[in-house]
Amino acid sequence: MPLRTQTRGLIAAAATVALALGTAAPALGASPAPTDRQDGGHGHHGDRDRSLRVATYNLSLNRNEPGQLVRDLSTGADPQARTVAEIIQRAQPDVVLLNEFDYVEGGEAADLFRENYLEVGQNGARAAEYPYAFVAPSNTGVPSGFDLNNDGTVSGGDDALGFGAFPGQYGMLVLSKHPIVTDEVRTFQHFLWKDMPGALLPDDPATPAPADWYTAEELAVLPLSSKSHWDVPVRVGRETVHVLASHPTPPTFDGAEDRNGARNHDEIRFWSDYVTPRAGRYMYDDEGRRGGLSPSASFVIVGDQNADPLDGDSVDAAIDQLLHNRRIQDPRPSSQGAVEAARLQAGANTTHRADPRYDTADFADTAPGNLRADYVLPSRDLRVSGSGVFWPVQADPLSALTGVYPFPSSDHRLVWVDIALKRGKR
Repeated sequence: MPLRTQTRGLIAAAATVALALGTAAPALGASPAPTDRQDGGHGHHGDRDRSLRVATYNLSLNRNEPGQLVRDLSTGADPQARTVAEIIQRAQPDVVLLNEFDYVEGGEAADLFRENYLEVGQNGARAAEYPYAFVAPSNTGVPSGFDLNNDGTVSGGDDALGFGAFPGQYGMLVLSKHPIVTDEVRTFQHFLWKDMPGALLPDDPATPAPADWYTAEELAVLPLSSKSHWDVPVRVGRETVHVLASHPTPPTFDGAEDRNGARNHDEIRFWSDYVTPRAGRYMYDDEGRRGGLSPSASFVIVGDQNADPLDGDSVDAAIDQLLHNRRIQDPRPSSQGAVEAARLQAGANTTHRADPRYDTADFADTAPGNLRADYVLPSRDLRVSGSGVFWPVQADPLSALTGVYPFPSSDHRLVWVDIALKRGKR
């Protein structure tokens, strides 16, 4: 069952009461990197408007064996954890999805990261307090019992329900300064890929039969989500914003059958169907509740989608399923640091079709080059007041936090969007 934790490991009660809406400082737009917000996330833009900063960050805080993340976070001295914590503190999001944060039963890792790192000012940055959190199991590293990669053996991460060396590796965590409506959280960890109508099931090119890479027995246990899909409602004043969190599998590390590319495409499609009226009627969550999101609900889709609109190895138009959905807007967060990096690193970046200012990940210069992989996509009923990518130019002292390979933090950058809301709006 999902675990809903508060600071110091307490189980959170259902957050159904109103809490005053936190706000951002003046929008940072496309500046190279956000800085500490002077109002601490609880100020005002005049008398009427308030703002909510929503972010996603693949912070690469995964470890190689179970228990290692808890050990690393127990002292407050882990260099990488301190660096990614400082990046979060510099951005000060009100709600943030953390990808590649190993799942630990009971929420212990989440509590240690908050207590020993986020709540301790790093390198002069102001501490960030997140009294509300959501963490739940991931399909990564869970043995399937089948030879999913068809190499003749049943073992290893490729044969797990989602790639991982142990259960929970590369998991997810949502942190929030506002109450999470725990009774209304929906998870889709166990939704089967085969139950998506028109699923892009991979084909074995060595046989004449279509879509036959997986056997019927394998499809009976193989979930769509390589980690999970979460609908985490956050209560902000009188409003509820649904944080739709996921981390689709990379569309690589496979063969001609493109099984990971196909899965990435359909993991992305899941959210498009979920927010489109009547398109999600086929869905069922882990509690058996059917259907997608209410058409009247406000939402923000967040996560490392592992898909660029024009470059990289994803299935054509995979991310366009979200970017071209009529219920979704794309603020197109950007940074000058990404432009500088593409120019200095050259390589594959010189052949890219996409504008490098929108890149969010610093990948190998040979292939695939830097890409836009991480997204914060609000529903169209929400008004965007600012956005950005934490990717400082090299002349900025904060560039030490992102660095170059081997990275002191992560090969991904924190992406944020400010949403302006009217006081008293329902």
